This record gives sequence, C-alpha cells and structure tokens, in this order.
Amino acid sequence: METGLARVERLAPAIAAPAAPETGSTLTVDLAAIVANWRALGARLLAAECAAVVKANAYGLGLAQVTAALAQAGCKTFFVADLAEARTVRSRAPEAAIYVLDGFTPDWGDGFIDVNARPVINSTTELAEWDAFVAAHSWRGGAALQVDTGMRRLGITPEEAAALAPRVHTENHGVALLMSHLACAQNPDSPLNARQIALFRELHALYPGVPASLANSSGIFLGDAAHFDLARPGAALYGVNPTPGQPNPMQSVLELTGRILQLRGVARDDTVGYDATWTAKRPSRIAVAALGYADGLLRAGSGSDERSGGAAIVAGKRCPIVGRISMDLVCIDVTDVEGAVHRGDPATVIGGEIGIDDVAAAAGTIGYEILTRLGLRSHVVYRYAQGE
Repeated sequence: METGLARVERLAPAIAAPAAPETGSTLTVDLAAIVANWRALGARLLAAECAAVVKANAYGLGLAQVTAALAQAGCKTFFVADLAEARTVRSRAPEAAIYVLDGFTPDWGDGFIDVNARPVINSTTELAEWDAFVAAHSWRGGAALQVDTGMRRLGITPEEAAALAPRVHTENHGVALLMSHLACAQNPDSPLNARQIALFRELHALYPGVPASLANSSGIFLGDAAHFDLARPGAALYGVNPTPGQPNPMQSVLELTGRILQLRGVARDDTVGYDATWTAKRPSRIAVAALGYADGLLRAGSGSDERSGGAAIVAGKRCPIVGRISMDLVCIDVTDVEGAVHRGDPATVIGGEIGIDDVAAAAGTIGYEILTRLGLRSHVVYRYAQGE
C-alpha cells in the first residue's frame, strides 16, 4: 500500500526551485511534523472535527505539498483564502470540503461549481448575490455563513444572523456551516473570549442541524466550550505556539539554513554592516552567510549596539546576528564557537533551538509573518517519514 512521502510526492510534485547547489539558502519542511501537529490538535477536540487552514500557500510552506500530506492523513475539511487556492487544494484532496474565506463574488461563481468549493458568506450583500447565483444555476454545493461576534472584521451582525435564522431551512441559502472568529484566543484571560463563545452559542441554537465552527489554533486550547462541531487551526499546524507564554505544544516543522560564504576577522571597535550599527567590543570572528530579507529573514531582526537581534546556530552553537541584515547576507558573530567553522558550512536561523516564534520576537513581529515570507527563493526540501 502506498504511504508517506511516495504518495505525497506523486500527488504534489515539489515546487519548482533552483537546485540546492545554485542557492544560498535551503528551506526544509517536515510534512510529518505538520501531520503530527494536526493529529495532536485533533486529539484535544474530543467529538469535534479538526480541519486545516492552508491559506497563503499553507502559510508559506507549500499549499500542494501540505494539502496532500494532510489529506493522506485523513483531513476532510480545508480553509483557503481564495478560489485559486481552492483549485490547488481540490487537485490534492478530491473528496474534501473546501471553504473560501474571501467569500463570494459573482465573477467567481462558475469557479465555485467547477472546483466544488464553498464560499464563506461575509455580508448580506454577498448572501443576496449567492442566493441569486444558486437559483440561476440550481447549485447545491453549500456555503458557510460567518457572523461577527467581536472581531469587527468580516461577517454579518448577530442581529442579521438572528433575523435570518428562521428562513435558513425554508429558503435556498444552502448554509452548510455557521462560523465566527475569535479575536483574543491567544490571551485566555481576555473577557472577550467568554463573550464571543456565549454569543455564538446563542446564535448556533437558532440554526438547528447546521454545524458550527469558532475555534482557531489558540481557540482549541480554550476548552470544550469553544470547540463546537469543527475547529480550524492554522498557524499551530506549522509550529507557531498557540499558547504564548507557555511551552510550545507543537512540533517544529521547518529549518532555514544559509551557506557561509566567508569568515573574516574584525578588530575591536570596527563596525559591521550598513550604517555601522554594530561595533565589535573585542577582536571578533564574523561568518557571512547567504541569507537576507529576500529569504524571509526580516531586517528588523538585526543586531546593533543598542539592541540584540536574532541568532543563528553555527557548528552547534547559538551565535548572535550582528549588524544590519541585508537583502542577501547576514553577519554572525562566531567568536565563541569552539569547533572549526568553514566556508560552505550551514548557518541555521530557524530550526533546532531557534523556533519560529524566537525569530519573530527578535524582529518584533509574529510567527505568522515570518512563515509567509519564507521559501520565495530558497531551495525547498520536503521530508515525510515513512509510516506516518
């Protein structure tokens, strides 16, 4: 029976990328770890289904590859941003339910039929357009109805949802899922969580027989009250900590390395990089690696005389990034590395003891932003352990 990497590679050929020797950086994605994270999240849900949010090219890690791995593992429901992403998911998950978060527009109508995807209806205007389309095409593919319970972003109002409820079964709206989105799930002490959960529970009671979905990655950790019928984790699948301030319960899923191009000595009081923002306080040894903000290593993670920046692992030791991160290069202080460091050795900026959230914190952002910037020009390698 075909399992593991062989099936994933057959269903989702690797994204076209330069051969490894032709690139300075390599991004390695562990598909088995993504599957393990999905299973671990699902185990917390008891009776609820665990879907997967794979929008934004699976948070930058490869929509085709990630979808194929999750579908092989048994994931039956996927959420994407737009119809183009839905087409890719459908090619890798022929039987899955696919929800399109950007909603419905008449221009996309025929595409929803072609892909057999479901729009997430986010306004009464969209609902009217959807109803007209469904009536004209006799389409029974279904849609999700999103209610704004506190995010203040997309969705109909609670009042509109309550008014619509009596007609949802008598009129041909095709509502297959009622959903909302938690605004503060990463902060379990926020009172908004309880208010949103209570409001959504009241609204769901008005839609008997319609499954409901509220919990995102962090929402899963708020407990059974937030789970309803379907959870839709995203960032946690890819290793971002869904419980900030607590140990990360998710496995790391990626490694980003850059090839060391040069090793050079820097005298005390010499500066490194653009604008001379970092000054050596001792005679130092600097490794210059082929990684920069064009590879997703944000410039905001630079180290200067005023603040520490990010870090890299070189020869098994965590070393500080010094000076400005430039487009193609990063400078790393390897003075304290006891072992030998050579031209051509890898410098790991994500992986091992340096998690995605560590990189984000050094740049003053969140793991989501780091993830979605990766892999634009790196050589991308996919791993999937046999038997997973």
